[in-house]
Amino acid sequence: MLQLLLNQKLIFGLIGGLGLFLFGMKILSEGLQKVAGNRMQKILAALTNNRVVGALVGIAVTAIIQSSSATTVMVVGFVNAGLMSLVQSIGVILGANIGTTVTAQLIAFKITKYALPAIGIGAAFKLFSRNKKWSYFGEILLGFGLLFFGLSVMKSAFDPLKASEEFRQVFMVVGNNHLLGVLIGAVLTVVVQSSSATIGITIALASTGLLSFEASVALILGENIGTTMTANLAAIGTNLAARRTAFAHFLFNSLGVCYMLALFPLFLQFVSALTPGDADFVIQTQEQIARMGGEIGDKPFIARHIANTHTMFNIVNTIIFLPMVGLLAKLSTFAIRGHEKETDFYLKYLDNRVLSTPPIALAQARSETRRMAEIAQEMVDETLRFLQDNDLKRIPDLQNKENLTDVLQKEITDFLVALSQKSIDQEAFKEIASMMNMINDLERVGDHCENLWNLNQRKLAQRITFSEIAMNEIADISELTSSFLATVVAALIQKNTEVYDEAYRLEDAIDDLEERLRNNHIKRLNTGECTVNSGLIYIDMLHNFEKIGDHTFNVAKAVVGNK
Repeated sequence: MLQLLLNQKLIFGLIGGLGLFLFGMKILSEGLQKVAGNRMQKILAALTNNRVVGALVGIAVTAIIQSSSATTVMVVGFVNAGLMSLVQSIGVILGANIGTTVTAQLIAFKITKYALPAIGIGAAFKLFSRNKKWSYFGEILLGFGLLFFGLSVMKSAFDPLKASEEFRQVFMVVGNNHLLGVLIGAVLTVVVQSSSATIGITIALASTGLLSFEASVALILGENIGTTMTANLAAIGTNLAARRTAFAHFLFNSLGVCYMLALFPLFLQFVSALTPGDADFVIQTQEQIARMGGEIGDKPFIARHIANTHTMFNIVNTIIFLPMVGLLAKLSTFAIRGHEKETDFYLKYLDNRVLSTPPIALAQARSETRRMAEIAQEMVDETLRFLQDNDLKRIPDLQNKENLTDVLQKEITDFLVALSQKSIDQEAFKEIASMMNMINDLERVGDHCENLWNLNQRKLAQRITFSEIAMNEIADISELTSSFLATVVAALIQKNTEVYDEAYRLEDAIDDLEERLRNNHIKRLNTGECTVNSGLIYIDMLHNFEKIGDHTFNVAKAVVGNK
């Protein structure tokens, strides 16, 4: 038995086959995400408190990204950011459990012989096509090919085990001891970090005749528990709601496995009744090989039985637990107790957990950038109020907002840099560059606001007064600047790409007004209406308003895609 375990073909085949399988899954997932594009954001935007809608969203997103673990980790991130409630998240995760079964259903199709042509054609489209859609299609085809080729390699690697009676006895023990099978399936999934990969290994073992249908079902049930560990690990360090979301996933999958184990014979009969062919039928003659494919000792029908087992477990589990989403939320709250401390979170939307899903990560970066723009608008408006009423109590809040824009600039930039290193298309690269420019300009708006309130503080400290004309002029340019920024921020939020002409007009108006007011001030200096000290502060204020206008215009250019 030890000699078989050390068999080079077995070790190399299992490692290489699993590597090809996982790499194929990654390429397939990235290709599907690129094809889906902004549809991912629209699907998530459909979220409501309706649990059925939430489940459908979970199915759709997981079908696109081909990973329930990735969907669940993403949902944990949303809950942590306050974008999704605990009840909403449970509905989405229940749907994700169904969505991930698509992979097993695809694996069960006997299309392994087309794996190499799919790799060749997919690589050709990916490498040589100038059309983006065909290139994405090439990625999907390449991913499918690598996935099935990896499965074929793993299946071939298990051939030496067919002749080992000792291994047959081991797998027989798994079939007879369902709890042991569940434990092995769970541990294997935690190690591999992919329930799809574990199901692929299970199908490869079962198809070669090494696993009975009964043992395969026990492993599948364990895999459904193991896949919840990824989200629970991701929830470490998050807030209470996020940890409860991850625990709820573990809770309903574990409870589902418990009642399935109690009804094990009935569940097997149910799946067998839905699936044609005898799961444990073994090819024994050349005639059967010619008719069914494979080789002597293979089980031609068991792959579809395993795929249907995985699908039916999650469908039945969802039907049972979807009406009890509220109860699951209460159980999760009871199990993970505590009260969330009131803290100021710098980031509301960004979470590195969603970086593995670039379309969603890009949408979150947009949301955080829009939030930063709104904070910049608040800073400008609050600064203008300070210039009018000279209320020093406004300064601490202004300083906090300025510090926040500094932090947001760094955090969003770091997030966008990490996102740019993922597999994304050219349009996403352009948008990332545009957002980087935008957040830099928004941060500079904050800096010029700080200059303005510091100048006003200096004016108050030195007991300098402006003439009534100068005060009216400051009011004019400040009103125009605030209106300009409000117009551009509204365009950013509403995704209005036709704001450029209006932005160009307002930026010119601020430049012209700044020049005219500066000339007026010089005339007042010459006539003695203004003092030198007040003049220096006045000119600096005009300069800062003009600079806010410049950076606002840069933001407008980024909104329309010119920067």
